[in-house]
Amino acid sequence: MENSWYSLDWFSPSAFETFTWDRPVFLWLLLSVPFIFIARGLLRYFFGQKYAVAVLAKEWSSSLSAWLRFIPEIILAVSLMLLILSLARPQRSTEQAEQWSEGIDIVLALDISQSMMIEDFRPNRLEAAKEVARAFISQRPSDRIGLVIFSGEAFSLSPLTTDHDVLFSYLKELSFDQIDSRGTAIGSALAVVTNRMRESTAKSKVCILISDGDNTAGNIDPITAAELASAYSVKIYSILVGKEGLVPMGKNMFGQPNMVENTVDESTMRKIAAIGSGEFFRVADNHALKNTFAKIDQYEKEEIKETRFKNSTDYYYVYLRWALCFWLLWLLMKSAFLTNALED
Repeated sequence: MENSWYSLDWFSPSAFETFTWDRPVFLWLLLSVPFIFIARGLLRYFFGQKYAVAVLAKEWSSSLSAWLRFIPEIILAVSLMLLILSLARPQRSTEQAEQWSEGIDIVLALDISQSMMIEDFRPNRLEAAKEVARAFISQRPSDRIGLVIFSGEAFSLSPLTTDHDVLFSYLKELSFDQIDSRGTAIGSALAVVTNRMRESTAKSKVCILISDGDNTAGNIDPITAAELASAYSVKIYSILVGKEGLVPMGKNMFGQPNMVENTVDESTMRKIAAIGSGEFFRVADNHALKNTFAKIDQYEKEEIKETRFKNSTDYYYVYLRWALCFWLLWLLMKSAFLTNALED
């Protein structure tokens, strides 16, 4: 609650520290106040009416009256300074910012086929993908994110949601045996993603497809599925994980890694990204996978809009009232007999 206008707190340093000045140029006039009264005194001395007074100079210089005659001038100077402060228009402002963003709908389509058990990533391809997916989701708190998994078949594990704790729990429990059918149904996965995105009204709709193999299952061709997704304005980023050739997968009875032959279909993954107006990434280790998700995070930055509200309260009236009080006091003293006698 604000102090009353007559409170002396308005003259404390802490009060002035909280002010902003709407017309700060007037504050420079405060420097002129001493010169105005010096000039006023000189004019009165040289041109004012003088009377002979039978008082010794020694007695007059030591008299209290010699100092009291300056009081009206000081009061008038204070009144003028307060008037200048009010002209500078002291204010206190409160500013509020309202932020909002047009969120992005993102579906992660994650391959959980048996080949994702290959250990050219640490500890394996699937666990590496789960780790970067968790980090990616945690950096996008206002986006709706869904999760589609696929192997020989594809299904939606989580709808689009901003409850990211649910997504984290799904990712934690994700394993290779959640889908019985073997193979890699990339086309089916894209079809499920498109079905999830059909009713989305988001400004940007994104699919991040993560797979390590050829399309060997499902009844929908990946290129046809990509064209269908593009028709619903779904942008597709395709990430091909893993190396070609011999790669480690499990260990033999002697504790040595089993080496298996791995093939990938880079051409199809590239076409999917091109049709989906996105980008294709080929990654061969954990570090490259993290960098890829970091790039996608930068590409799909949400637009944050901000509206600022500024509420200003004027306090010029406080100093204007004080100025008026001092001016009335000056008039009273100027009209008093004592003041007239001291001036004479």
